[in-house]
Amino acid sequence: MKAFQLTEQKEFMNLLLRSDIFDNFLLSEASVHTAVKYEIDGRLNPSFFSDEERSDQQLDDLSHMPYGRLRPIFFELIKGRTAPTSFQFVLMLSPSNLKNTLHASGTAISPSDILGVYLNILYQNETLMLTTGVSYRVFIPDNSFEREWEKFTINFLKRNNIVFSEI
Repeated sequence: MKAFQLTEQKEFMNLLLRSDIFDNFLLSEASVHTAVKYEIDGRLNPSFFSDEERSDQQLDDLSHMPYGRLRPIFFELIKGRTAPTSFQFVLMLSPSNLKNTLHASGTAISPSDILGVYLNILYQNETLMLTTGVSYRVFIPDNSFEREWEKFTINFLKRNNIVFSEI
């Protein structure tokens, strides 16, 4: 796990809430504390969608909602003159992006060995942080995939001109 402080908060928030760079991630969970506390569980409710709707909206193989579908809601919750007292977004790789990331990492780990690969975005005490994380289904004695995920995250931040410092 690596932690990063995101130093240009306004620019990062514009990217998080107004651009599509995080849209391919899935939302595991979110919490936004403004005048009231909003807690959102990103798990899809299969009974809400017909089979046809799930297929048409490309949700068939997903357990969680794509962040991009919920981004406008978060924008409405957070926009305004007063910043939230805190918020947290836990984003995770989609199954297809997990396969691609595992393949690119060159590790022998299979997607079935992993519960989730995460980006945790936390704002509290006027500090904005991002941490990486990997949750496994089975014991993995080698942490090389975690190091690759950390490198991927650093490259993602740099590629999107996100200013950060490692903590």
